[in-house]
Amino acid sequence: MNSDLQHLIHLQELDLAAETVRRRVAEIPGAVGALDARIAERTDALAAVKDRIAASQAARREIEKDLATVQGRLSKYKGQLMEVKTNKEYQAMQHEIQTAEQHVREHEDRLLERMEEQEGLAAEQKQAEAALKAEQAEVSREKQRLEAERGQLERTLEQKTTERTGLAAKVAKPALDLFQHVARHRRGIALSEARDGLCTQCHVRLRPQVFNEVRRNETLHQCDSCSRILYYVPTPAEAATRQQ
Repeated sequence: MNSDLQHLIHLQELDLAAETVRRRVAEIPGAVGALDARIAERTDALAAVKDRIAASQAARREIEKDLATVQGRLSKYKGQLMEVKTNKEYQAMQHEIQTAEQHVREHEDRLLERMEEQEGLAAEQKQAEAALKAEQAEVSREKQRLEAERGQLERTLEQKTTERTGLAAKVAKPALDLFQHVARHRRGIALSEARDGLCTQCHVRLRPQVFNEVRRNETLHQCDSCSRILYYVPTPAEAATRQQ
């Protein structure tokens, strides 16, 4: 195989591998952001429970205040009951007392509901706090893993960049210039395997003479359709025949 073509094939492999690494590195900040969003979601859930607890406590204080007022009124009516002089006044006072007692029961029922509600909310708060703590631990571990992955990827990219520089120096300048020109216009893919008479990148059929010349891998040929540099990978049988 032509040495420049062989080097360009390797160069293409390095460039594609490096691009894969760069894409993964670029994805990591988004992954970290998603982890932060998970913590924010758990934090908001806990804050929502605390807000409900605060609202319930405020409502309970209002009920207790109202209950105290009604109980005070009931005590007042019971005290006045001893002072009435007529049966009509006695019946009226009894009615006021019964009404006040009904209001006391209603407020006590509402107070009990709030107390039960607060017990449930306290349990919810504990669950939300436990969930947040567990999420924080999991997110911390995942961030450490992502940071380690980022470091490994950056080392890999540096290694491939160094390897690429050394390999590019072995390629004749016209061949390297052609490779870089095509890569810029073809989304980084400057080479294409020729197989079964086709360019495997654009899937256009090659002229028979061109395909036969590409199969020799002795010179650089470009696809008439996509301009990529063509190369041929011999079948195992062809490779064995060439080695004889």
